[in-house]
Amino acid sequence: MGPAGSYLQTFTVVTLFCLFLTIEGARPEVLGKVGGVVELECRFPPSEPAVVSSASLHVVEWVRQGLDIPVLIKFGSYSPRLHPQYEGRVSLVRITDLRLDDLQLDDQGLYECRILLLDEPTDELQNGTWTQLSVTAPPTFTQAPPPVMEALVGNHLSLSCVVNGNPTPTITWLKDGSEIQRINYPEGALFLRAVSMQSAGQYTCHASNSEGNVTRVTKVKIKGPPVIVVPPESTSLNKSQNALLRCQAVADPPNMTYVWQKGGENVHHIESLKSRVKIMVDGTLLISSLIPEDSGNYTCMPSNGLLTPPTASANLTVMHPAQALPMPQKTYLPTGMEGVVACPAAAQPPLLRVDWTKDGEPLDLSMYPGWTLTPEGSLLMTTVNDDTAGIYTCTPYNRYGSMGSSEPTDVILQDPPSLSIAPETQYKQEAGRTLLIPCQGNKDPTVKVTWSKVDLARRTSYSIEVNGSLLLQPLTKDHQGAWECSATNRVASVKASTQVFVLGTSPHAATSLSVSPGVKQANISWEPGFDGGSAQTFSVWVKKISASDNDGKHDWFSVPVPLSSGSGLQVTGLSPATDYQFSILSQNKMGTGPFSEIATSRTLDPPPRRSKLKPPASLSANQGSAGVVLEWSLPEAQQPAITGFVLQSRTEQGEWFDLDEDISANSSQIVVPGLHKDCVYDCGCYLVAGSLLSEPSPSVNVSTMA
Repeated sequence: MGPAGSYLQTFTVVTLFCLFLTIEGARPEVLGKVGGVVELECRFPPSEPAVVSSASLHVVEWVRQGLDIPVLIKFGSYSPRLHPQYEGRVSLVRITDLRLDDLQLDDQGLYECRILLLDEPTDELQNGTWTQLSVTAPPTFTQAPPPVMEALVGNHLSLSCVVNGNPTPTITWLKDGSEIQRINYPEGALFLRAVSMQSAGQYTCHASNSEGNVTRVTKVKIKGPPVIVVPPESTSLNKSQNALLRCQAVADPPNMTYVWQKGGENVHHIESLKSRVKIMVDGTLLISSLIPEDSGNYTCMPSNGLLTPPTASANLTVMHPAQALPMPQKTYLPTGMEGVVACPAAAQPPLLRVDWTKDGEPLDLSMYPGWTLTPEGSLLMTTVNDDTAGIYTCTPYNRYGSMGSSEPTDVILQDPPSLSIAPETQYKQEAGRTLLIPCQGNKDPTVKVTWSKVDLARRTSYSIEVNGSLLLQPLTKDHQGAWECSATNRVASVKASTQVFVLGTSPHAATSLSVSPGVKQANISWEPGFDGGSAQTFSVWVKKISASDNDGKHDWFSVPVPLSSGSGLQVTGLSPATDYQFSILSQNKMGTGPFSEIATSRTLDPPPRRSKLKPPASLSANQGSAGVVLEWSLPEAQQPAITGFVLQSRTEQGEWFDLDEDISANSSQIVVPGLHKDCVYDCGCYLVAGSLLSEPSPSVNVSTMA
């Protein structure tokens, strides 16, 4: 076999051998920098010295962990074969050592040299030691953010910044020169969620390690609706002046248009304004030659077509002398009743006074008993009579003066309406039948009769039948309640009320539900609703509410109310310190009525836990000059020491309550406080030792009767 054939054969054998190579022992390390040069020495363990001379026939092979093909194979004097990744950058020096030029970051890894001496009898491959090559490199961008980024308000924004280098670079983000405080940046990226106009600015990705640093700047532009930077301000101006309401906004894109509204309507659509308004390029609203009607609320709305435009509002007040507004040509007042002649006026600042004339002469109120001026300047007559009729004008004044008198109004007297037929106080009728409730006005053709059902929450109007009478056909349970008939003409209105009871129905809901809780019971009371025409019974419905009641674990349970209990019941068997809901259900022979409103109440906390302290040996009550005196004697000596006494009382087997909680340990009697006349009390006494409370003493009866 020739030298070339032997070389190829050796290459094949060595390559297959590398696949099963294991690494043992220490690994020398060589450091290099990107772009620099390193030399890797071919070393062998002391037990396997490999001596290679230029005269010996040999094969030198350099391999790198992770590569299937050797980095370099050199056979004798033939040119070496190189791995494509190292083409033009590796060579042998000193026969076996490997030189790497123009180092790259990817070159770092584990390297090993292998020697095959062909002139040795064994022809065995000798493995050298592994050498760790570490390559340091300053940071370089492999994926950098663009110079400019745009985002819409409310959207998210992601700026990528992928950097290579050794040691691993540290990435820092800055906005307008100030560091953005974050714990880390996933894969170097900066993620902004729901950006706003304040998110715009210069963003810098800064990467650094011990070898150097790099930066990349991105200008972030935020597009969105305008932002009002100069809102309009409320102002007061005199009549005939010009008004300037400023409104300036910034936006990207900046193609803004400004819309101004008064009271929600475009100013260009308001007849009294459209010829006197102009919107400047910078958004300022100009109103020329102000008139009193220009007063109001003005809203600026800049828009560039993106999302929802912002708004800003201000009030414009036009200062002017008091102005009389249009007065009706005729004013009708009810004879014999209270009457008012109003003076419609606009005044800014507010009115100071209103002067009136009657039939062309100044009105002297002293000549008309019962006539007064209201704070608004209206003329009030307590009783309208023949003296009231006439021609009236008013002249309003404020501190700016007056713009003149009103148009005259002719006050005409007219009789108020009356009811020729009024409904009775109440009506009772069976359900399903017809109920006609009469209500007719007098023969004045201008009188209009209307009916309404009076409800606590609303008034419902009903159609009128038979000359103003109310026809309920067929009569239903919903018709029960208070009804009101109104007769109205242009000067006054009179009303009459009646109550409708519908018989032969289920009961109506109970009302005025109240709860008085105890520790393990609650006293419930209510006002019965209408019984529907037959005797009704009640049941109390109870539901326990716990902190975890959202899942509805607790169901309602009912307690029947004995006939002898009337409209009250004590519900027992409840848990202390617990919230409960209560409702009343009524029932008669026709069926079950609706539930009452629901009342929520909490039972009382249980009394303090009793200890095994002995109670007072005896308790007695005596009448003294200062009142009822309770006396007690102490039990035999006990531990712990007594620190005080508690006096409790109750009336008529009710709940116990404390009369005095701070009685000295040296006391043996007390004048009972807080007793009421004509009552009978049970009184008891407890010993106190620190936080412990004894069992109660035998109770004593105290009477304040007579």
